Amino acid sequence: MSGARQASLFLDMLAAERGASKNTLEAYQRDLDDYLAYLDETGVRPDSASAATIRGFMASLEERGLKASSAARRLSAVRQFHKFLYVEGYAPADPTAAVSAPKRGRALPKVLSVDQVDRLLQVAHEGVSRPGASPAERLRAARMACLLELLYATGLRVSELVSLPRSAAKTRERFLVVRGKGAKERLVPLTDAARDAARAYLALLEELGRAVGPWLFPADSETGHLTRQAFARDLKAVAAGAGLRANTISPHVLRHAFASHLLQNGADLRVVQELLGHSDISTTQIYTHVLDERLKSMVRDLHPLASGEG
Repeated sequence: MSGARQASLFLDMLAAERGASKNTLEAYQRDLDDYLAYLDETGVRPDSASAATIRGFMASLEERGLKASSAARRLSAVRQFHKFLYVEGYAPADPTAAVSAPKRGRALPKVLSVDQVDRLLQVAHEGVSRPGASPAERLRAARMACLLELLYATGLRVSELVSLPRSAAKTRERFLVVRGKGAKERLVPLTDAARDAARAYLALLEELGRAVGPWLFPADSETGHLTRQAFARDLKAVAAGAGLRANTISPHVLRHAFASHLLQNGADLRVVQELLGHSDISTTQIYTHVLDERLKSMVRDLHPLASGEG
């Protein structure tokens, strides 16, 4: 059986048994294509690869200048692929067991201040009522205001946000039920501002006859809804209007802002984990720097000796 066929079986397993999303499967496909190309160059089949083969592949990544984080992600894909081959009986052993991942520092997420988020929202809302704006421009501005309000209110993953059903704008509840990674459902909160922005946007969408299909953010794309890339591009334009550098803004940064601002205001880390849809608390612990700062400020403000008075 060819390496490409084995990789295809592995991806089928991820989709069927683990409920991997299209984006996840595409990422695995890219990583495995790179690995299989290396095996072809060295004349090694996946089922006969050794630990030395894996180390050689990792060395090739370093020679190409891949960052440690990217190389570690690629090794993770290769590990799971070889574990699959071994467990399913396609290979006599798992050669990745003895290979350690490249060391990498864990970068802190970029975080916007509350004032910066307020400026973003203000610019987005101003676009809806801008004098002289065409109906299409007003709709685009209303869509951005809705996207930002929902993202900051809920902390949704970008893929979850752009694929919301139209019914999300009609709910009378103060929460949404979202289907996230692995088809797991969770509740996320809805603020009044988010609900108002969603209803205003939907009303404009229907008024202009653009409410086609099941999606809240319909678009002429393969999926039928707004793409993550289009949202990210439009967001940078709003950021420029708010006086923020484009390289500091992305939809994911708004998700980070949601989590960080909750923690700054006293939310429990476990609660934030649940809201973000993290299956493991270790993923959420990247925000512990926010907790550290909060604890320092509490000691500074509340400790009887903090002011230096005896």
